[in-house]
Amino acid sequence: MKNYFTSESVTEGHPDKMADQISDQVLDAILTNDPNARVACEVFVTTGMIIVGGEISTNCYVDIGQIARETVKKIGYTRAKYGFDAETCAVITAIDEQSPDIALGVDAALEKKCGAQEESLAIGAGDQGMMFGYACDDTPEYMPLPISLAHALTRKLAIVRKEAVLPYLRPDGKAQVTVAYEEDKPVHIDTVIVSTQHDSEVDLEQLRKDIIEKVIKPVMPANMIDEKTRYLINPTGRFVVGGPQGDTGLTGRKIIVDTYGGMARHGGGCFSGKDATKVDRSASYMCRYIAKNLVAARLAKKCELQVAYAIGVAEPVSVRVDTFGTGVLPEEKLSEVVRRNFDLRPAAIIKKLDLRRPIYAQVAAYGHFGRPDLDLPWEKLDMVPVLQKEI
Repeated sequence: MKNYFTSESVTEGHPDKMADQISDQVLDAILTNDPNARVACEVFVTTGMIIVGGEISTNCYVDIGQIARETVKKIGYTRAKYGFDAETCAVITAIDEQSPDIALGVDAALEKKCGAQEESLAIGAGDQGMMFGYACDDTPEYMPLPISLAHALTRKLAIVRKEAVLPYLRPDGKAQVTVAYEEDKPVHIDTVIVSTQHDSEVDLEQLRKDIIEKVIKPVMPANMIDEKTRYLINPTGRFVVGGPQGDTGLTGRKIIVDTYGGMARHGGGCFSGKDATKVDRSASYMCRYIAKNLVAARLAKKCELQVAYAIGVAEPVSVRVDTFGTGVLPEEKLSEVVRRNFDLRPAAIIKKLDLRRPIYAQVAAYGHFGRPDLDLPWEKLDMVPVLQKEI
């Protein structure tokens, strides 16, 4: 019996991803000059307009309008006929400082206010909430295969567009991959969907042929596709109007694309535009780091880790490990292993993963996890030897 799982990805020119990239470019620009800044930057894009809002407390100045335009230009929206023009669009900013009520809890954790002196208690969680991390042995990067393939497709779409292999393509696009599983192992690619913005003059049959030959086949594992694999290319028949002209974009509206393609749960908070005192981001990265090391150490074949926080409190209120029956130790024991080997207080996470650096814009498109093309601290496997001793 086969089970099927589907994940999607979107290109850097998708309006939601445009918003994510602008948010993280603003964050990186600020962290370059002020590593201790507090940043919560959100972006809304629509026809001819970018609105940048949020709460930012910093001692430096950055030109948000210029950052937004340069980001859009790099994506490829450089002419009005593409649906958006970086040079002529309006950029509106609405920025306040971080709420002093929130700052009270972030500047010093509840435990520190009660007399504890540890450096790791200098920061309380920036909000309440639950965060998840996940890893599995589907792929060498310990990611679910459907989302890895979907990201590979959208990245290839951007490459063939920017390198003029398919010069009629435009920046907006999506991909979706359905993978068949047998006994929890991926065995076959059932359906591949690619929808890409294009020039109004291109022949649609030629486009479909080009996408299969130049985009899909180069990135799909040959041993998992056959005559039964279905290809759906621009199934509406036309995709000329795209980007912010075709749909509005918002920071944080592609959280499943950013993480595990739906294979794991999500606490609801987005990543982009947030500095590392926001546990929505930093704790999710730490959970991925822990889950990946647990699977790489062969303590489980797949692992989901949940942590939960209270605003202004450093220690998580709960830690939960779920191995879906694949763990070599009982899950309550693995939870103890996690608590024993990993410090989950926000200041400790920031220090361990070195998160006060401008490293975020590079993951604002094509996924925050499972990125062998990038040197990301939460993707390192340096804890594997330590965890193997726990078996």
